[in-house]
Amino acid sequence: MSVQALHGITLESLLTRLVEHYGWEELGKRIAINCFISEPSIKSSLKFLRKTPWARKEVEDLYLRTRFTN
Repeated sequence: MSVQALHGITLESLLTRLVEHYGWEELGKRIAINCFISEPSIKSSLKFLRKTPWARKEVEDLYLRTRFTN
């Protein structure tokens, strides 16, 4: 899959789907960033990811590697 596979998917929906699939604890283990580990929330994570390109890329890459069943 390529980044084109993300076309039309908002960062919020991508993150929400990852959290629903993995949960915050597992997400924090897979991508060790503080906003996933210490008092995580969608709002604080989105704020961080929008300002931090390398972290956003990590999240997008995980999303592309994840096989969702629905």
